[in-house]
Amino acid sequence: MRGKSKLGNVYLVVVFLILYAPILYLMYYSFNSGGSMKDFEGFTFEWYGNVFEDTRLIIIALNTLVIALLSASIATIIGIFGALSIYYVKKMQTKNTLQTLNNVLIVSPDVIIGASFLIMFTIIGVKLGFTSVLLSHIAFSIPIVVIMVLPKLQEMSSSLIDAARDLGANNWEVLSKVILPYITPGIFAGFFMALTYSLDDFAVTFFVTGNGFSTLSVEIYSRARQGISLEINALSTLIFLVTIVLVIGYYFINQHNAKSSAQGVRKS
Repeated sequence: MRGKSKLGNVYLVVVFLILYAPILYLMYYSFNSGGSMKDFEGFTFEWYGNVFEDTRLIIIALNTLVIALLSASIATIIGIFGALSIYYVKKMQTKNTLQTLNNVLIVSPDVIIGASFLIMFTIIGVKLGFTSVLLSHIAFSIPIVVIMVLPKLQEMSSSLIDAARDLGANNWEVLSKVILPYITPGIFAGFFMALTYSLDDFAVTFFVTGNGFSTLSVEIYSRARQGISLEINALSTLIFLVTIVLVIGYYFINQHNAKSSAQGVRKS
């Protein structure tokens, strides 16, 4: 057993090295005064200063953040009602079909989804830009929220709802005072996952963005094609750190919700 445990630990170390070594390499050279990723000549914050002095880049970063927050918020609201709809379907075959269709959207290649949105927006006459990107991000975020919220609904005992109805609660009170508080961890998980996916997305956004509007992922790709600049390293480092902060924030929120649930169980 000890041998298997050590082998598992070695495997995890190797996996994390493969995943994080390129990111750490990129972050390391973001402080290089030499202007290239060949020789580290000295430590500097010059490239970070260039990022914050680049007005176009700041506008694009704000566009990305607005798109992510709006799409995650709207997708979370729609996803909650989508999960509730699937949960309350009585026929098991229909429920399984809906869950399968939802999961298919998650595993579908981004290129296919992006091309599909591009064709649809072209046919219906939606101008490519902020609106098309926002709608696309909402659409691919909804299945993520559903898959996060639905398990919490399935964990919930039906006796809670029955007890609320016995006490005279109407449908809105059951939803707002029983169901939503119970599935709150799933809602937060869905929101943060949708937010992360939106910030990270490139393939879908690349298809549906238009002239005059861009997001950070598309902008980084465009600049990388023009040649290696350590300003890209600095920008990528900042995005990575923001993502880490979001993950840590979600972890602490999840821990707080878990402690609150445990305390509620003990009091009852």
